[in-house]
Amino acid sequence: MALLAFRFHYGWVVLLTGFLGVMGALGFGRFAYTPILPSMKEALSLTYAQMGWIGTGNFVGYLTFSLIGGYLATRLGPRRVISISLVLVGLSLIFTGWANSFAMALVMRTLTGIGSAGSNVPIMALASAWFASRRRGLATGVLVSGSSIALLILGPLVPYILKIFPDGGWRVSWYLLGTITLGIALLNYFFLRNRPEEKGLNPIGGTQAPLWPGQFSWKEVYTSVHLWHLAGIFFTFGFSYIIFMQFFSAYLINEAGLSPERAGNLLMLLGILSIFCGPFWGAVSDFIGRKYGLALVLLAQGICYLVFGLIKSEFGYLLSTILFGLTAWSVPSIISAAVGDALGPTLAPAGLGFTILIFGIGQALAPPIAGKIADFSGSFTPAFVLAAFLAFSGMAGALLWRMPAAKF
Repeated sequence: MALLAFRFHYGWVVLLTGFLGVMGALGFGRFAYTPILPSMKEALSLTYAQMGWIGTGNFVGYLTFSLIGGYLATRLGPRRVISISLVLVGLSLIFTGWANSFAMALVMRTLTGIGSAGSNVPIMALASAWFASRRRGLATGVLVSGSSIALLILGPLVPYILKIFPDGGWRVSWYLLGTITLGIALLNYFFLRNRPEEKGLNPIGGTQAPLWPGQFSWKEVYTSVHLWHLAGIFFTFGFSYIIFMQFFSAYLINEAGLSPERAGNLLMLLGILSIFCGPFWGAVSDFIGRKYGLALVLLAQGICYLVFGLIKSEFGYLLSTILFGLTAWSVPSIISAAVGDALGPTLAPAGLGFTILIFGIGQALAPPIAGKIADFSGSFTPAFVLAAFLAFSGMAGALLWRMPAAKF
């Protein structure tokens, strides 16, 4: 009977629906840019710096709405905010496919970033409401693995579409992904619930539902030393990983000389390997602690960036793909769980929105800097070395973080 209750707790429905939401919001909304980028660059005659600015537009949109999205989710409820935001993601992806200039592509990608923040932040915070601390890392890990499934789909799908439609395949790709995301928005609207009490349940792994006061205090978020520390660690991840992910295909195709199909296969491998990295490392952090889980993940990623930029061979590209795939979305899952531990489920959406704001600053700064480095030096190698330095800095910060005395 206990196993049956475990299987049919509505929290697992919320988790699966949120997983699909992350797949649309981040997997399609952000990471589709990576495999589509080379064809889009050629069709619109973009420079590497313009490619970086389009990526930055997405992150600026994400950054500006991360705080607002978390606040709205706290006040209005996550379900409503998530559903509307996913509709925005779907529509902006479709309109990205209609872009005929750098300016239009920049505007549409910025709107995608706004929708991604408005959906992803509340989705991740839902884990703090539906799962107690001892299972929270696992739950947030399952949510972030939605991006892995998206990469698994995008790896073979986008090259296939580009091959079938050689003149406009990148546009068809955006149309298709936008339409799928609109469908995901409907699923989130019908199946998400804001908290366990709506179903007469307690959180999974907990014995009682948390209190949900009507008052919201920004001071409780902004004055939390633990939250600021987590945000700093998240910044280093945002700055470093986006250099690797955004220029992954462009580097392999334009600098390393790999075919689009081979680059797509490596991206698909990354997606396959990363499917379970979120749940795995989230569960590891439940067991050994958030700080040690974060440190191990950032160590592996720093090595990954060094190998990718310095060992220019099939072995190097494969090894770095494996290293990143095994750890890809682990930092967001552990950070999300740690925010819930530090602030509790009531303030988790706003707290997570704040850490994502700082994370987003790192993401916004990195692409144009990396693009400028590539344009100036003629190689992405210095940019990947810079990414490694940031990752190792984040590892050191993680080891210095202390869990708050009161754990929710």
